[in-house]
Amino acid sequence: MSETPSEQPSEHAAESPENPGVADFDAMTRDIAEVPAVEVIVTVAVNLMSAAAVKLGLTEEGDKYKDLDEARKLVTALAGLLDASATEISSFHAAPLRDGLKSLQLAFREASVVPDEPGQGPGEKYTGPVYG
Repeated sequence: MSETPSEQPSEHAAESPENPGVADFDAMTRDIAEVPAVEVIVTVAVNLMSAAAVKLGLTEEGDKYKDLDEARKLVTALAGLLDASATEISSFHAAPLRDGLKSLQLAFREASVVPDEPGQGPGEKYTGPVYG
């Protein structure tokens, strides 16, 4: 009998000492409970930035994984996260994330065959128009 994805232990999950091969969700919950919210927000933002860079073709593989529709979704999600969390994270964390977001928005504009109107690009409803 095969396991469904929800029954399979995560490769990153700690195994339960009582049941080897089974994820110890109690330990994972304790671990995440110790992480400050700012770190969780920044980690999610960095993951969104990395995924967007790949979908924009900005990695060593170039156009191999380029997908502007997917990039638009990721950049918009990043902009929404940064907008919503602006008052929750310090400018120490927010400033580089905003710079990275703007770089991704500009890269999207450059990669587009038909660029969006100012204010209509990915995430611009949260950030305002981005100009090169």
